[in-house]
Amino acid sequence: MSATLRVFAIILLFFCVTCFARERIVVVANVKNTALKLSRQEVRNLFMGGASEYALTAIALPPENLTRVLFNTRVVGLTESRIQSYWAQMKFSGRRQQPKELQSEQSVLDYVKNNHNAVGYLSSAMEIPNELTILFEIK
Repeated sequence: MSATLRVFAIILLFFCVTCFARERIVVVANVKNTALKLSRQEVRNLFMGGASEYALTAIALPPENLTRVLFNTRVVGLTESRIQSYWAQMKFSGRRQQPKELQSEQSVLDYVKNNHNAVGYLSSAMEIPNELTILFEIK
């Protein structure tokens, strides 16, 4: 790839991320306690395999998904490459298992809806069914 094309691709990526930076993301769960709310740190721990007082199962989107990029940037605070490196270390050491990945926001929504204690993040543009609880909202 030529240097000019590379610069153009970086500018285009920056523009796309900037345009979608205003996109809100919601963390939803299928839980009995509909009053349950989580802090940013609790959500981060949940999706990074950290300790949690709740028996929740995190469901993630694939690395190329824009909602995942925004979630990682705003909540986890790491780039995708750093997150992949972290999970490679955890897998090698056998300490933690990364969240199950589903291919689309609709599949995450369907999975969470059909599995008790499942948690996923979605764009606020998705219609969230009443039976799911919004645990955290990223503005």
